[in-house]
Amino acid sequence: MNGPNLLTLLRIFFVPLLVAALLGESPWSQFVVSRETFALGIFLAAAATDLLDGYLARRWGQITTVGTLLDPIADKLLISAALISLVEIRQVQAWMVILIIGREFAVSGLRSIAASAGYTIEASELGKTKMVAQVVAIALVIAAIRWPAMQQAALLAMWAVVLFALASAADYFRKFWGVVDEHVKLRRRRELLALQRQERKRKRAAIAESAKVGSQV
Repeated sequence: MNGPNLLTLLRIFFVPLLVAALLGESPWSQFVVSRETFALGIFLAAAATDLLDGYLARRWGQITTVGTLLDPIADKLLISAALISLVEIRQVQAWMVILIIGREFAVSGLRSIAASAGYTIEASELGKTKMVAQVVAIALVIAAIRWPAMQQAALLAMWAVVLFALASAADYFRKFWGVVDEHVKLRRRRELLALQRQERKRKRAAIAESAKVGSQV
């Protein structure tokens, strides 16, 4: 277990802390900071580990299979937990969260199907921008709980996330159908070549049989 992977695990462990900070009924006034400020700090710290683990993995040459699998899972857990918690406390519209999380499931499913066929659908620039937009939007929404003057900016940021989610999902679907179409064409080409080989073998066998009968006569 290397350093970047530990940071990824740390991001996963931040998730229940974030949910507790947003939904908890504890008397937060006994702490130095407010509940919302504490939740914002946890979320930003978790988001920072996402940037740091990737940077360190590339810099130290420690890109591993475990890290490659855990990193997107940690991202989705963090974003989904934050959004669902914000819906629960009525800070974000539920339909927005359904679209955003539904997009994550759809894209993950497409990439898994493509991977099972031996193809890899790389993360697009839209997808990467969407992740940054999500972090900014969620941070603004949490901050707006404490500072209501930021609510308009938070709403605009959430709309931007929805648009990025839809655009990046369309881009992944386009890549997926391109991969599937190419895979189907290749399979049909192989099947056609196999049929042609079988036909040639059948003809050669028939010619050999005819020659054998002619020699016996």
